[in-house]
Amino acid sequence: MQRKPNIVLITSDQQRWDCFGLGPRSVRMPHLARLAARGVSFDCAITPNAVCQPARASILTGLLPLTHGVADNGIDLDPAVAERHGFASHLQRAGYHCALIGKAHFSSKATFAPTGRPECQYSSVDFGPDWNGPYMGFEHVELMVVGHFSRVVPPNHISEMPFHPPHGLHFERWFHGRGAEGEARALWMSSSDGQGMLAAQTWNSGLPPAWHSTTWVTDRSIACLRERAQANKPFCLWVSYPDPHHPFDCPEPWNRMYAPEEVDLPEHRTLDLGGRPWWHRKLYGQKEQIGFDQYTNPKGTQKVARIDRPSEAELRHITANYYGMISFLDDGLGRIVSALQDLGLADNTVIAYTTDHGELLGDHGLMLKGPTLYEGLVRIGMVLVAPDARAGHVVDQPVSSLDLAATFYDFAGIEAPAGMHSRSLRKLLDPGSRETRDFALNEWRAGSRRYGITLDLRMVRTDRYKAIFELGSGAGELYDQQEDPHELVNRFDDPSYRTVLGELRQMMNSRPADMLDELPQPSGLT
Repeated sequence: MQRKPNIVLITSDQQRWDCFGLGPRSVRMPHLARLAARGVSFDCAITPNAVCQPARASILTGLLPLTHGVADNGIDLDPAVAERHGFASHLQRAGYHCALIGKAHFSSKATFAPTGRPECQYSSVDFGPDWNGPYMGFEHVELMVVGHFSRVVPPNHISEMPFHPPHGLHFERWFHGRGAEGEARALWMSSSDGQGMLAAQTWNSGLPPAWHSTTWVTDRSIACLRERAQANKPFCLWVSYPDPHHPFDCPEPWNRMYAPEEVDLPEHRTLDLGGRPWWHRKLYGQKEQIGFDQYTNPKGTQKVARIDRPSEAELRHITANYYGMISFLDDGLGRIVSALQDLGLADNTVIAYTTDHGELLGDHGLMLKGPTLYEGLVRIGMVLVAPDARAGHVVDQPVSSLDLAATFYDFAGIEAPAGMHSRSLRKLLDPGSRETRDFALNEWRAGSRRYGITLDLRMVRTDRYKAIFELGSGAGELYDQQEDPHELVNRFDDPSYRTVLGELRQMMNSRPADMLDELPQPSGLT
C-alpha cells in the first residue's frame, strides 16, 4: 500500500508573478518551466498580504492576516495560533515529519527588545548550534535571522547583517565560518567587476556562489531529503529562499546572465499620482517624504521598504541583477528536484513553488513594496505538481497562496482544522472540474510606525477586476484588468463602474467574521 504523499513547498521572497520563467518577462527559470509542464500553473494567484510576515503566516495557517493576527511586518505570529492552525502541526500529528529550511520570518528580527524567540536579533544568542526546533509546528528547522544582507545599520540593530555569532542562527554561523575571519562578508561587499554601486542597493557581488544563502538553503534541503528518504514515514519540507528580495547583490556568474541594456522594463514606469487615493500622494508626492537609500545618499534617512526612484540606466542594472538572482534560485530548484528523483521520492511527492509577495520593480515609478497594491506586488506565481495534476494545465481563476494549507491536507488525506479560510486547490488541477473561484482577498493594517500614517486596506481580486478599499477614510481604487492591464485609470469614483464596485464590496464583506477584536502589538519593525 502506497504511503501518504510527501510534500515539498519551495518559496522565494519578493518574486514578481511575471518573473517565474513562464512569461511575459524574459527571466529564465528552465527547471520551474519543466515543473509547470508536468503540473499546473496558477495565472491569477494573489498574496494575502503585500509584505513578508503576514503573507508567510497566512501560508502556514491558511488564515487571512486579521484572523491570525499578523496584520503587518513587525508583529510576531502567536505560537498557539501556529499550533492550532498551522499545517506543520496538523501534518505532524497525522504522522508526517515536518521541517523548514531557510527563511521563516514568523517572528520579527529587528525588535525593540529581546522577545525570547529564535528569529529575534537579540534572543538568537539563546539558541545555540544544537538547537533545531521545534518551532511553529516544525519538528526540525535550520534557519536564518535574516537572509538579506545589509550595509545599512538602523540604530536598533546589533550589527551589520548577516549577524555575527553569537547572534544569528544556522545560516549566520555557517556563513561567517567560510574562509578566513571576515572574508565572506568582505567578498559579499566587494564588486566582482570593480564597478561598485550600480544603483540603490545594487552591485555585482564578489561573494562566491558556494558561500551564498541560496546555495546554503539548497544544500541543507537536499541533506534533509536524504535523511528523510531513509525514514519510514511521509515528510513535509518547506524550502524557503530569501532571494530575490533586495538588496540586488547578485554574485558571479549569475550577474552576467542578463545584459542591462536588454532586460525588459515596465511599459509604464512614471510616477503617476493623479487619480490615485490620498495615501499614494502622502507617501510619494514629495521627494523628501520618500526617504533615500543610504548606500547612495548617506545623509538620507532610511524608510522601510522604499528607495529613491531610479533612472532608466539604474533600473536596468537593478532588473538585470533581480533576474540573475531568480535564475540562481532556479538552479537550486533543479538540484532539489533532481535529488527527489535520485532518492526515488519524485513519484510520491507533491511539489509547490510560489513566493510570499511580489516586487514593484519600477511599475508606476515605484520600487520594492508598499501600500500601493499594483499587480507587480500582489499577484504571484504558483506552480503545483501532484500525482493527479493534469500536465501543463493553466488555471486562470483567482486563488491565494493561503490555499496551499488546505491543499496539503487534501493530499495527505487528513481533515482540515475548523475555521480555515484556505480552500484546497486539488479539484482545480483537473481542467474537467466544475469547481470555480470567484475572488481572492488581501488585507493589510499598516501601522504608523511603518509609513507615518495608518491604513486599513482590503483588496478583492476577481479574474477581471481589482478593488482596494481603505476602510478608515472610505477612499479606494478600482482597476479593470481586462481594459486597463497596466492599471492607469482608477475607476473607484467612476459612476459607470458603480455596480461593479458594489459587487466587489460585497465580496470583501463576505469575509468570515472571525477577525481578532484586538491585534497583537508590534515587537519590532520587520
